[in-house]
Amino acid sequence: MTRSALGFLAPLTFQALSGNPVHTELLDDVEENAMGHINLARWADIMVIAPATANTMSKCAHGMADDLVTALFLAATCPVYMAPSMNQAMWGKPVTQKNLGILENYGINFIGPDAGDQACGETGFGRMAEPVEICQRLLSIQDTGAMKGLKVLISAGPTREYIDPVRYISNRSSGKMGYALARAALKVGAQVTLVSGPVNLIVPVGVDVISIETAAQMYDAVMANIMEADIFIGAAAVADYRPLSTEKDKIKKQAEQSNVALVKTKDILSDVAQLKKPPFTVGFAAETNDLETYALNKLKDKRLDMVAANWVGQGQGGFDSEQNALEVFWNNGRISLEMMDKKQLAEQLINLIATRFDEKNRS
Repeated sequence: MTRSALGFLAPLTFQALSGNPVHTELLDDVEENAMGHINLARWADIMVIAPATANTMSKCAHGMADDLVTALFLAATCPVYMAPSMNQAMWGKPVTQKNLGILENYGINFIGPDAGDQACGETGFGRMAEPVEICQRLLSIQDTGAMKGLKVLISAGPTREYIDPVRYISNRSSGKMGYALARAALKVGAQVTLVSGPVNLIVPVGVDVISIETAAQMYDAVMANIMEADIFIGAAAVADYRPLSTEKDKIKKQAEQSNVALVKTKDILSDVAQLKKPPFTVGFAAETNDLETYALNKLKDKRLDMVAANWVGQGQGGFDSEQNALEVFWNNGRISLEMMDKKQLAEQLINLIATRFDEKNRS
């Protein structure tokens, strides 16, 4: 219980009703090592913060640990759930929604809030989900374990191919889909390694990240880890070409025209799929036209197990967007995943990959 919670109810009430001890202090002198918060964090299978006030959400989002609850949050290695509770205006405030996004990126799960009458007399979203609803949600948690015991290697984000020390060729990939896939795979029990180009995203807790810049570095990182992988998902937007040479010094603006000679980069997907014992290999195809033809050609030519194709361009989702839609193809099969939040889309795609992986390995 936090200090604020103690202002509403005494610990004795919870202790009498639950038959369990109630903890209130960050440093517990009863514990042998006075580190009760670490012991509690290691003990828990699931952590639930209820009610999660705007203040608590803000502190957790920014790594503050000035009481037992926030210290437990930072020390916890188990799944964390929050049940927000606050005034409807506080819930709708941009800063609260920003904190919500930060916490979701860290992999925190939210139950509620609900809409309804509030203690202040106002009505709207912000009311804590009913305790029965919270318990039902927690008791119904079924980690499918669809990838339990599997090692999944994922590439994400763009690469940068340097022309000189300050200029490079790149693309608009944000890395959001690859990071969402990493979180989704982790959620169903996989051991996840993420090879990431330069992105402005929070690293999912529990995922091993290898940061790279160039296509050559991504190739080396993937190949160094591929032999241990059961599944490889190439979600990165790897540059197809790089400058033939990189100038040592910054190129000065002198001539009216300047030519940059380009050479092909190594094809990571193709080389992975053609290994003697390749992992289940999934490619991505971002297209502006003739999506199905290009996707099917990629599936066949690179000998992939699956390809996830999406439209990019005006209003199409994909790059920089929080949403996306996919057309997923495999040998003699396909499915359309409609436009939705990338988090939900990633979970659906991961479940589909797990199903196809099982079918391939059973056959």
